[in-house]
Parts: sequence; C-alpha cells; structure tokens
Amino acid sequence: MKSSTMEFSIKSDNPLKLQSDCVIIGVYEDKKLSDAAQSVDTASAGYLSNILKRGDFDGKADTTLILHNVPGTASERVLLVGLGKESDFAEKQYCKAARASMKALAHGGASKATTFLVELPVKQLTTKQKTAHLVEASLDATYKFDAIKKKKEESKKGLATLNINVAAGDVKEAKAGLADGLALASGVSFAKDLGNLPPNVCTPSYLAEQAQSLGKKHDFKVKVLEREELENLGMGSFLAVSQGSEEPPKFIIMQHLKGKKDQKPVVLVGKGITFDTGGISLKPGSEMDEMKYDMCGAASVLGTFKTIAEMDLPLNVIGVIPTCENMPDGRATRPGDVLTSMSGLTIEVLNTDAEGRLILCDALTYAERFEPSAVIDIATLTGACVIALGHHASGLFSNNDDLAKELLQAGEKALDRAWHMPMWDDYQPLLDSNFADMANIGGRAAGSITAACFLSRFAKKYDWAHLDIAGTAWKSGKEKGGTGRPVPLLTAFLVNRANSSKK
Repeated sequence: MKSSTMEFSIKSDNPLKLQSDCVIIGVYEDKKLSDAAQSVDTASAGYLSNILKRGDFDGKADTTLILHNVPGTASERVLLVGLGKESDFAEKQYCKAARASMKALAHGGASKATTFLVELPVKQLTTKQKTAHLVEASLDATYKFDAIKKKKEESKKGLATLNINVAAGDVKEAKAGLADGLALASGVSFAKDLGNLPPNVCTPSYLAEQAQSLGKKHDFKVKVLEREELENLGMGSFLAVSQGSEEPPKFIIMQHLKGKKDQKPVVLVGKGITFDTGGISLKPGSEMDEMKYDMCGAASVLGTFKTIAEMDLPLNVIGVIPTCENMPDGRATRPGDVLTSMSGLTIEVLNTDAEGRLILCDALTYAERFEPSAVIDIATLTGACVIALGHHASGLFSNNDDLAKELLQAGEKALDRAWHMPMWDDYQPLLDSNFADMANIGGRAAGSITAACFLSRFAKKYDWAHLDIAGTAWKSGKEKGGTGRPVPLLTAFLVNRANSSKK
C-alpha cells in the first residue's frame, strides 16, 4: 500500500536472508538484543555483542546506529534502534523507536528498508495495533510542508519503501493494521497541511472548498451555508465575529452516514477562525503570525473525516465547522456590544479576542437538530489552557463524565492525551453581565474553565464535550508547524463507538 510519501508492504522473512538496503532491529538499554537482533548477532559471530561491549551503542531510547556490511547478512546495512529499558517498553517507547528509525534513514543512501520493530512485544498491543502505530509514527516523522515554496527542497535520498516484517501467522492482522495506519496518517497529514497554509490561502472559502472536495472524493454529503442563510437562522453571534472581515463567513456541514439508519450521530464541531487578530481588542504583534493556526479545530474535523472515510467506518458522524476571520475594521464588533445568539440568549462582548466561543455557541445550537448521541467541539480556544497544561495534553471539559472517560481512554490509546478539567457551577457566576444574559469572558482567573462554562450554556440538550487544543494543535520555534492533533484521539473515540455499536 502506498501513502503520498512512502510505500509499505507486509513481509514475513528471515532478517539474515533479506536482500535489502537496510534491516531495522531493536536493542534494549541493558544491552539485551531483541529476537531479530539476536539472530543477526548469532549469524555474525557476535558482531553486535562486540559493538555493545565496546560502548559504541547503549540502547537508550531515541538513539540509532547504522552498521555496514554486517557479516552473515544479505542486507547492505543494519540499523540498531535504542528501545530504552525493557521493563518500561510500552506504546510510547515503541512509537519513539519507529520515529527514530525513520529519522536516521531520512537522508541516507537506503531507499528500501525492512523493519522488525513490529515483532517486538509491546504491552497490551496486538500486531494490528503495533502495525498501525508504526505506520502513523513513520509518516509523522517524515512529514514536510513545502507546498507553497517556489524553490522546493532538493530531492534528498531517503526511504521510498518500508517493508514491515511480522510472523507468518500475523500477516493478515498486520495488513489490517497497515490500512488503519495509512488512513490515520492521511487524516493527520491533511490537518497539518491545512494548519500550515498561510491565512491568505487558507480562507473560510478555501476550507469550504476542501470540505466539498473531500465529500466528492469519499462520497459523503457536504453543505455550505452562506451569510444570508446564517442571518435567516439567527446566528447573530457567529456573524458578529465575521463582520470586520472582507472574507465571507462559511458554515460547513459534513455527513458521514455509514451507521444504521436509526443510529444517533456523533457531531464534531470545529472552530475555524482562519486568522485571529483579536479584532478591536487587538493582540500583541509578537507571534501573531501563528494565529493562522486558530482554525486547527476545523482542520482536525476535516482530517478526522478523511480518516474515517478511508476506513469506511460504520458510524454516523456529522461535522460542523463555523469559519470566518476576526479582523478590526470599521464594521468590526466592539467591546460593549450585545449580540443575540441563535439560541436567543444575549451576550455582552467584553473582549473581541474571545471570539472562538462566539462562533461555537451558534454551531452548538445548530447541532441540536441532529438529535446527537454526543457532541464534541474542538477549538484552539484559550491561552489559559496552555498555561494550565502546557503543550502535552489537550484540555477536556464535559457535562457527562462517561463521555469524558471515553475521550480520555481514546487519547491514551492513541497517544494523543487529554486531561479532564473541572467545570463546576461555582465558576458560572464569573460570566454574569449587567446588560445581557452573559458576558463573553470571565476575567483572568480560570480562563479556560470559564470559556468552557460559556459553551456549556448552549449544550444543555445533549451529551457534550469540549477539547481546548490551544497548547497541542501546533508547535512553535524551530519545529514550528501543525501537529494534526487531536485527529488520533477523535479517530480512536469514533472507532471505539463503531465497535460498540456492533455488539
């Protein structure tokens, strides 16, 4: 099977007889060889053991060593990958080893390699899961974005083909894992691409076009509502955010209906602010360019739809994306304005930079019409969530503890973790307003929590969860770029729902 960057296949071969540019094998930190490494060591009369004894390789996690012309093997190279301590070796360490192996071969002379990492025992993981994880981690490690560079990076040598070796009895299971891994990697890559595009390219209209193109390719329904239709629906809160921009707002609805006809759908709602200046409450200029990533909630919904479409997931899923820009011109919403949302509740705008919740609240009201089994909104909503959780976990808020547990477990399974945050009624009075039903901010204290409390007022008619991905949707600095999160978490959640519906 082929991804856009690499071709994969499942094999069941002996590491000694493989005619390959490179064989990838693992070594634990205590200098213990994996089974495949032990086979190579025996055939080479202790060649690997001698290297370990000399201290040239210690097996620590994230370390690699390329060996050439190892005696007793037919492969030109052998790549040793550090696995860390055997007692600690689990999903996270396994995926790290997969990434490290790809990075080690990214610019070398090997164009075809065979990895034996899937044969490693990983706690609580099946061959199918190990294969899926390896494929997704490998493509994540080799992802690059140069779509808008006139001068493309010169084509460097690197892997074009990766054979995944498994035991003969596991080939069928590994092939299923390969298909799942490619589907997930495809969705993650799509979400990254959308986030990384500049805001003069990735506009609300562009997101709508991408949704329509995706629907046409994978045969699911897509509808895009324009300004006049939104006015007729009474979406005064969403439209108020968009009114300072020359770019027209779009309201995207996608329908993946592959479950039973009477099955209530899961609704995913993605915040799609394609650029956020803060509006009249203008943001500081430093790092404002990163506000192109304020549509990563929308990107994650589009990426998840791409993944579940490629998986042909037997589940009913609706995607709802309100998308616009938040700009400061003469028509822009002002602090002090009072808006009327689609629900009829009025909102006093105290800060125009708290705009994400203003577009999501109307989308959450719109979601009622689908009579959902659950609604999950995904948004780069608050800087406060970054202060609270950093860049490792997404913030999770919910009005239903069982739904929250489902999402937490999905995040653990997908290595795309979230953390359950409180949303007690004690916080709700912080949103009190003298002039409207509520204010759109609650002050500096507990900023991510009061944002979730605001949204919860529009999600009372169904089970609802909110993922604040402000700290996890992209990276800054040298590795600046979209992460594609939380596509893995959402996919794992939906796959679990689909499996549960079969029972």
